[in-house]
Amino acid sequence: MQPVIETHNLTKRFGTFTAVDKVSFRANPGEVLGYLGPNGAGKTTTIHMLLGMILPSAGEAQVLGYDIVKEPEAIRERVGYMSQKFALYEELTAWENLRFYAGVYGVREHAHLQNTISRVGLTGLEKTPVADLPLGWKQRLALAIAIVHRPQLLFLDEPTSGVDPTARRDFWDLIYEIVADGVTALVTTHYMDEAEYCGRVGIMSRGRLLALDAPSALKREALPGLAWDVFAEPLLPSLNALEGLPDMQRVGLAGDHLRAITGRETRKADLKRALKDVATKSVRVNRVEPTLEDVFLALADAR
Repeated sequence: MQPVIETHNLTKRFGTFTAVDKVSFRANPGEVLGYLGPNGAGKTTTIHMLLGMILPSAGEAQVLGYDIVKEPEAIRERVGYMSQKFALYEELTAWENLRFYAGVYGVREHAHLQNTISRVGLTGLEKTPVADLPLGWKQRLALAIAIVHRPQLLFLDEPTSGVDPTARRDFWDLIYEIVADGVTALVTTHYMDEAEYCGRVGIMSRGRLLALDAPSALKREALPGLAWDVFAEPLLPSLNALEGLPDMQRVGLAGDHLRAITGRETRKADLKRALKDVATKSVRVNRVEPTLEDVFLALADAR
């Protein structure tokens, strides 16, 4: 099975700053591949190289079998791209925006444009100026523009940034409807919970791809320890006490309690014992399933 995306040591430097550092990965047909990392991690720069918008400083990559340096136009004809800042004309209506961008790709069938509008849930809003659309509806219109030419691959760069959790969940439903038709999607995000929706997730920090696997596998194999929720008051003295444990890998505030990552040999009694001289109330310690945030912090700290 030929990969949809394949990179080898893909690197981008801007002067002395390395934005993407020797990134290698494959994206398979029909999968949703997530790219998780904070702003500035190198996610957008990676996409821009894969689209042929900027040249790599080193390394190589193929998208849909085309070389990103030698055949960028062939790539752009066959992929859809939804950028962080939606490239919409505010003074035009939703329909006029879609028709304009479709025309760039030579797509002019009225029925197909109407079906695309319907697919993203914008029926009835065709004549609404984009300036009057809420952010969530602008997001849907940007997706419609990205898929109007029936691409084989979608690049969605932080597509749900700034919208409410319900709109984010609805948007992910749309992504999976599109992928069900055989499209591959590469989605970047800085939302840890959102990355759980992806078939595989690449964790990126400071230009480096630290790990890439299914979310369940990352939590099982990439986290070098056990995760605990610790309820103890006062919080800061309790945090300081836990930091003193020899096998404590990370401990931090998590709302009204502490989140601790320890070595695999740590037991509940060890944590309680460390808190007995500082906690003024009954201590509760619960072993919990790790999250992708736990994995990300552990990998980023290890780097």
